[in-house]
Amino acid sequence: MWEDGILEKRYEIGDIKELRVLGRTNGRRNPLTLFWTASGFEVGFKGTELWCEFESDYSCYEQWIAVFVNGALLSRQMLPKGRTKVCLLRNMQEQKENRVCVLKEVQPMPADEQSVLSVHALYADGEFFELPEKNCKIEFIGDSITSGEGSYGSCGENDWIAQWFSTSRAYPFMVAKELSAEYRIFSQSGNGLCCAWDNNRESIIPLYYEQVCSVLSGERNISLGGKEQHDFSSWQPDFIVINLGTNDAAAFDQPAWTDPKTQKSYKMERGADGLPKPECMEEITRCATAFLHTVRKNNPKAEILWCLGLMGDLTAPAVREGIRRYQEETGDLKVSFIPLPEISGDQIGARCHPGVKGHEMAAGVIAKAIRERISGK
Repeated sequence: MWEDGILEKRYEIGDIKELRVLGRTNGRRNPLTLFWTASGFEVGFKGTELWCEFESDYSCYEQWIAVFVNGALLSRQMLPKGRTKVCLLRNMQEQKENRVCVLKEVQPMPADEQSVLSVHALYADGEFFELPEKNCKIEFIGDSITSGEGSYGSCGENDWIAQWFSTSRAYPFMVAKELSAEYRIFSQSGNGLCCAWDNNRESIIPLYYEQVCSVLSGERNISLGGKEQHDFSSWQPDFIVINLGTNDAAAFDQPAWTDPKTQKSYKMERGADGLPKPECMEEITRCATAFLHTVRKNNPKAEILWCLGLMGDLTAPAVREGIRRYQEETGDLKVSFIPLPEISGDQIGARCHPGVKGHEMAAGVIAKAIRERISGK
């Protein structure tokens, strides 16, 4: 042992063939860069002690991780800047086989150019073994709801800070756990289909979906491959759950956004009757149809479920029409709309977003829909 008690036996992440990488990455494993919420790794381990060496940096939005042992949350913590060694488990029975999983709790933070989280190595006194494959693979595409914003913190918390984000208390994690699925998340707070919550036309998920992690800015993230084209063939989901349209709805009640390059202003508008103008809903419909074409091009075999409603369903009619047009254009019937009940009362967490109970409700609806499609095959 070292003087600080950490085991001497060091394994580079890229050299552990039994280790399963979670989340969309740049394809490199030495080190393993974690861009998206719920990215990380899982591995089977038989031994008494296991540590992990992380590298973290940020200017304002710190990195958080969650550690699971045999499916149970063992710890959730903020990582300091620089290289850090974190104990994942200790004093376990030497011959006991354990499932160890580490997940990034925080989404990519575009406003923080220093933001980075990498995994360099594991330190172990035992041996690794390969875990069995999961029952299915699910990709979740969305906004702050899918990122788990507000799943930690009380209903009265309104600060936009990293500690209120958590994938381990959000519906994608719950769905994956119930279905024994491997899952990935592609989500960004404030983003929408046509525009962000503030009418920004550049903060939209379709704009970034085909790159590794182009929502991040700065030379460091560019050098890490964030703006490279994602290799979709490396991981093909059986199901894709899209939860977009909530921020497009919020934009109807926000001031116009002016494009700094063209000085042109954009605004989702309501009519004299207070309802969304038809031309604005038509724009959402067109964007929904176009995005489905993009998703299908890159994921030819996946069943696609579009879910909406946890924080209101103002844009649901436009999304439904977008799905209908896509089906009419392609004949692709493996796309469906799943309405979600709106959260209320103790289902509301920090920043008026879904709390744990709200996510549990959503997870129940989505897991049921996926299970029905699996049994119907």
